[in-house]
Amino acid sequence: MYKIHFVKEALFDIEDIVLWYEEQRMGLSYDFELCLEAGVDAILRNPDAFQKKYRNIKIRFISRFPYGIHYKFEKNEIVVIGVFHTSRSPKNWSKRLGL
Repeated sequence: MYKIHFVKEALFDIEDIVLWYEEQRMGLSYDFELCLEAGVDAILRNPDAFQKKYRNIKIRFISRFPYGIHYKFEKNEIVVIGVFHTSRSPKNWSKRLGL
């Protein structure tokens, strides 16, 4: 199993998403968290399986929700850089990705 690390900004992304979904409907944030966890598990099982989007950044899209887990996979370590809505412009988060 690979090591996984979430940068603090990715954790803030997740917190913001969870709070937003909970405001929309009680329990919806829990559904999001389950789908996020399934996405992270899929990355852990096979980090090379997902689409390379920007240089060395890969994306695993989350089922049922319009978000992608953006990560780097280097030296047997997975670094989650962000969890971004699919409609967000790359210009908004390219600095975080080091592009």
